[in-house]
Amino acid sequence: MDYQSVLDEVAAAVAPQIGRGQVARYIPALAAVDPGRFGIALAAVDGTVVGTGDWEVPFSIQSISKAFSLALVLAQDGESIWRRVGREPSGNPFNSLVQLEHENGIPRNPFINAGALVVTDRLQTMTGDASTTMLDFLRAESGNPELSFDAAVAASETEHGDRNAALAHFMASYGNLDNPVPTVLEHYFWQCSIEMSCRDLALAGGFLARHGLAADGSRLLSRREAKRINAVMLTCGTYDAAGDFAYRVGLPGKSGVGGGIVAVIPGRCTLCVWSPGLDARGNSVAGVAALDHFTTITGWSVF
Repeated sequence: MDYQSVLDEVAAAVAPQIGRGQVARYIPALAAVDPGRFGIALAAVDGTVVGTGDWEVPFSIQSISKAFSLALVLAQDGESIWRRVGREPSGNPFNSLVQLEHENGIPRNPFINAGALVVTDRLQTMTGDASTTMLDFLRAESGNPELSFDAAVAASETEHGDRNAALAHFMASYGNLDNPVPTVLEHYFWQCSIEMSCRDLALAGGFLARHGLAADGSRLLSRREAKRINAVMLTCGTYDAAGDFAYRVGLPGKSGVGGGIVAVIPGRCTLCVWSPGLDARGNSVAGVAALDHFTTITGWSVF
């Protein structure tokens, strides 16, 4: 398959969608991002990497980081995290407090904000520096040693992070956080502020397409663990639009309010698409459309 031609066709097909939606205005540092940006990259398991559009422009990965923190915890700590966070779709907004009260401080899944805070808490306990551990991991897997945090985004999220603080304090009241709430929030905001391009993210997520093998060929995750991360991405990775994403795209995916989406085709490749305009549920309008078109014309989905 001529990957480059496919991506060029996808970009042309979704051009009318680019710029639609709204950027994440509740994070001021993201509100200034040009909604007309669009990029898509493909990293195949054979080492091929191609892209089109703004595929090498860094952007804030935001909630895409949640997939990597979960992988790091599973890699180092096994299945114990599932005693503290569930694996079911939430059906509620990603920053909802409602289910936590009904479910005694146990988040529904690791990709809503409450669940991601629990995973970050565990990574912090394991490493002593959750955000730097993630940055180092992403540098290694993407092959880009220049990856860095965006201090302005981290500061913006900290300043406007009252809802996340409420989630963390609520879970702490149930004993579901081991570290002080300010520490957990700090590392969570820093990991969300990491800047990466579509190229970087497609490469960094390659271990999920390689059934758990890291970029250097070592085993990061067992095949079973990689399968399970992909499964949770499929059912929970696009906030409360996961059902529609599975219907349209048919791939495990993890989105972020920076406008990025990483999608995995196990055994074939990892994709990353970026376009900052978001729909009402926080997913990139043009990004979802691009992945929908990609799986339609290639026939590559998990179904």
